[in-house]
Amino acid sequence: MRDDLHWSLSEAGAMSAANGLGYLLGALATPMAVRRWGAGTAFRVSMALVAVFLAATAASDNYLALLVARTLAGAAGAVVFISGGVIASHIAAAAGSAAPITVYFAGTGLGIAVSGLSIPALGEHWRLAWVLLAGAAALAAAASWTAADTAGDQQTAAGRARVRPLWIPAVAYLLFAAGYITYITFLSAYLADQHASRTQVMLTWTVLGSAVAAAPALWSRPIAGWPGTRALATLLAVLGGGAALALASPAPAIVLVSGLVYGATFMSVPAAVTALIKVRTAPGDWTPTLAVFTTVFAAGQTAGPWLAGALADHTSTRAALAWTAILCATAAVIAVAAGRTRVTSRRHTTRPTTSI
Repeated sequence: MRDDLHWSLSEAGAMSAANGLGYLLGALATPMAVRRWGAGTAFRVSMALVAVFLAATAASDNYLALLVARTLAGAAGAVVFISGGVIASHIAAAAGSAAPITVYFAGTGLGIAVSGLSIPALGEHWRLAWVLLAGAAALAAAASWTAADTAGDQQTAAGRARVRPLWIPAVAYLLFAAGYITYITFLSAYLADQHASRTQVMLTWTVLGSAVAAAPALWSRPIAGWPGTRALATLLAVLGGGAALALASPAPAIVLVSGLVYGATFMSVPAAVTALIKVRTAPGDWTPTLAVFTTVFAAGQTAGPWLAGALADHTSTRAALAWTAILCATAAVIAVAAGRTRVTSRRHTTRPTTSI
């Protein structure tokens, strides 16, 4: 698509940034949508709208029209992201396990794997690729229509965002959002620069997507059982290392391992954040708190591809992967600091006192 429409890397990054801007707008609108219609209805309608806006992306080659379509798709996607996370949190609370949350976010992997197998084979037929993605989204909307239980709607209809006790993880989440998206945005461009074959591109994306789908088996127990931000910090550190692997060598085996590690971790970060919110806030506050975190996420996801694309235009696509590695590693350090801060706070508040 970039080649056919003669985009620079920064213009391609801006297209992803538009999607991130849509996420930002959608995140701001989600609490109102959930209060008015409930989490289940908001989820269903937004799933259908995602399919519509994906189809719209195939209808034009006008840059502005494509920016609008990607923005609207991002807005609808944010409502899906938040309302689905709230529904999964209620299911997890009832089950006493984090597995429903990690499985919900791992569903992304199926889409990546199917796309990895099919889209590269389409070559220059990028319009058909968007149509197929829209069709897959429509099938997903239909399949999830009855699965979006509205039993928790009344619980999520009110509440306040509780961000102050979670502000340090929020900073880590911002850096993650600005970092992780650049790997996905520019991975294919990086592989093209390395003269990778179409088979290698397909295999890399398929492995990455399959790893996302398998991630709950790896991370459900740590996310539920590890105290504080330990799981979040571990995920971010492994994610940064996975991105750095591709920089170590362009050898197909190394890039494949990079995609495997990256896929096994990146969608578990939102799952860990959602689980953290579930533990540290009351059920009625889940939707507004998760909406704030998704707004933070969207801000990072909006700025990241554009900034990394501009950097890559002046250097190479390696800079985009380095961007991911550095920002995720920094986020991991911040998440560790958040855990230590909370432990210190608990020690101060539980220290026995004497009076005379």
